[in-house]
Amino acid sequence: MSGLLSKYVAPGGEVELKAIDREQDQADGRERKSHRSRVLKVLTENRVEVAMPIEDGKLILLPVDGEYDMYFYGDNVVYQCNARVADRYRYNGQYVLVMDLTSNLRNYQRREYYRFSCALEMDSRQLGEEEEIAASTQEELLPALPLKSSVIVDISGGGLRFVAYYAYEVNSLILCKYRLQIEGREKEYRLVGKVLAVNELEKEPGVFDHRVQFVNVDPQDREEIIQYIFDEARKTHRKPEG
Repeated sequence: MSGLLSKYVAPGGEVELKAIDREQDQADGRERKSHRSRVLKVLTENRVEVAMPIEDGKLILLPVDGEYDMYFYGDNVVYQCNARVADRYRYNGQYVLVMDLTSNLRNYQRREYYRFSCALEMDSRQLGEEEEIAASTQEELLPALPLKSSVIVDISGGGLRFVAYYAYEVNSLILCKYRLQIEGREKEYRLVGKVLAVNELEKEPGVFDHRVQFVNVDPQDREEIIQYIFDEARKTHRKPEG
């Protein structure tokens, strides 16, 4: 897809950067740190300007010559390439990163793994042994049992991440119950997930971050979640800047 950057990428579109240096130990179950930003200008078919990422009100100064996996999010499609920070500067009050593409732009098929930042209420509980067997065969789970509250902080078609004042064990199976607005109506989802990683937040002792992968999710439910994510992402992009 070399030479097609201007065809598939437009100013204002969301972009995600993931550092390529693989120093972080993957055995702990954590993902590489990603930074969200937006496209400012397509300069050439191999160079693009993006806004310097801002997280928690702080500017993230990505280093010149730093190498990243770069993902461009469009209307229900994701494009990926490798890129290098060629320059960074401030122009008209805007902090800018100049990114040089170092690989061809390609259609990234794993739409279900696009994670959307959010704040959604969720209830959950750990499954019992009999329920774990039922979950593996997609049978119905036991009737309503006590649930614990939490907040989803990002979601994808493949799983979610939530924070709570309690911690599940890694590799345990849990029931995740939450609601999404699908085509103008609210729909409840009751999905089984496997806990991949749990970490206590450094800045908030007693609050635990959980990363969860869906187990045997119904294909229709997965597609609805993906559609919800892209619809919400488009709404976010259309909001006027303050």
